[in-house]
Amino acid sequence: MLKNSSLTLLKNKKNLLAFSAGVDSTALFFLLRDANIRFDIAIVDYGVREQSKDEVLYAKKLAQTYDIQCFIHKAKKIQKNFENTAREIRYNFFATIIKEEKYHNLITAHHLGDRFEWMLMQFCKGAGCVELAGMKESDKREAYTLIRPLLHLDKQELIPYLLEHNIKYFEDKTNLDETIKRNTFRHKFANPLLKKFLSGIKKSFEYIDEDKEDLIQEIEIQMIGELAYFQSTQNKRADIFAIDKFLKKNSYMPSSSERDLLKNKAVANLGRRYLVNQQHGFVFILPCITEVHTIPKEFKEECRVLKIEPKLRSFLYKNQSAFERVKELLTQV
Repeated sequence: MLKNSSLTLLKNKKNLLAFSAGVDSTALFFLLRDANIRFDIAIVDYGVREQSKDEVLYAKKLAQTYDIQCFIHKAKKIQKNFENTAREIRYNFFATIIKEEKYHNLITAHHLGDRFEWMLMQFCKGAGCVELAGMKESDKREAYTLIRPLLHLDKQELIPYLLEHNIKYFEDKTNLDETIKRNTFRHKFANPLLKKFLSGIKKSFEYIDEDKEDLIQEIEIQMIGELAYFQSTQNKRADIFAIDKFLKKNSYMPSSSERDLLKNKAVANLGRRYLVNQQHGFVFILPCITEVHTIPKEFKEECRVLKIEPKLRSFLYKNQSAFERVKELLTQV
């Protein structure tokens, strides 16, 4: 059931599977074993459902049965914005394990239904071809490659596999809660359409992926310490796509309002974590600095002459190698 393209990326590598004990990740667990792919698992307990304790116990039992490692994180209670916060907790946990244990790949169980409901949600709030394409089979991050081997399969294709092999899995009841927007799109729109038009939807995503390769050029982002930069393509959407991709690689997911900022502002503060400056034919991405620095008049004047955005100056004063590189770039404009 898994494609050779995914298996090739995973073979003879150190892999970590994001596990939840649900239909998707449980099916992927056993499909990977069927394909002789070696991996360990990681699971997060958010503590909001009593059943989560049983799911963690199941993960530990699988790890013991198949002689693999199981990493467990008990998250602190999430006070607000549960979905986004849970995602950040989850991926920070995975990134920490990957760094400490030196994994090459993170495997997630995102499937066709996830991709389709995401596309519908993006379409309904306003999106172009790149946003509608959404997830892809593999995505290079800063320290690992994220691989999604189930993107070509829908949940309705995974459940028969589990039933046929008498494999235990759990159903998360919160997935039925239609006060959550994603669940509304899933149950009212995505699932009925997938049930009726599965083969056509699969084919459409194949065409979208081919078109996306032609529409968006790959941009190489350079790094000087914590400063990331690239030369603008003069295509705003292509630049924003590159910014978005870089931030996601660094575990930051820009909101739709932040993407609007990037479209309309030369300098944007994203979540008080990143500053993005789009001026003078370059795009600069750097961490926000909260501490106040006393900047000498001579440095301020040099920045003024170079027309460096004032909000960037504290970072550049603190990071002289980055400043020298920015100065070099701007004097060539």
